[in-house]
Amino acid sequence: MRDALYVELADGELSLVKLAETHREALRAVCAADADIWPIYSSSFGPGHFDGSFDALISHANRMPYAIFDGGRLVGMSAYLRPDWSAQTVEIGNSYIHPDVRGTGLNRRLKRLMIDHAFAAGIRRLEFRIDERNARSQAAVAKLGGVKEGVLRSERITWTGYERDTGLWSLLPRDWKA
Repeated sequence: MRDALYVELADGELSLVKLAETHREALRAVCAADADIWPIYSSSFGPGHFDGSFDALISHANRMPYAIFDGGRLVGMSAYLRPDWSAQTVEIGNSYIHPDVRGTGLNRRLKRLMIDHAFAAGIRRLEFRIDERNARSQAAVAKLGGVKEGVLRSERITWTGYERDTGLWSLLPRDWKA
């Protein structure tokens, strides 16, 4: 099922390419464009932390990361995470897009690609785990039709040492507002 799920995706000028070592320097520059955002992420891709986080992302067996391209320009990253093949579930996360493409509809388009493809590949439940402090991401998932199921209290300790409360959101095919 991994081979069916983790494929390159495209919609016009938007493409999601499997994240690889060749994307390291371009993604480093994209992630440095908003160094103030990283404290609400569980790991930092900001200056001083990028290499360790990038290495962990591309080497972890339960992560299927993408480099996001708008035209020929790398503008961010996203990933399928923590697949449970027997339950036909996967999380979409580790998402970050450059500040100058936020609010342009690009995030909705890339999530549409990932969601449509996941459901077509046999996934029956998508999850989003969002820091309770991250109102922008919660609003974006709600616009997609995601349902907040609850809060996992003190679910993880972030790279800053913060004990994070994580909102658990789900999206089922019947919820999906394609």
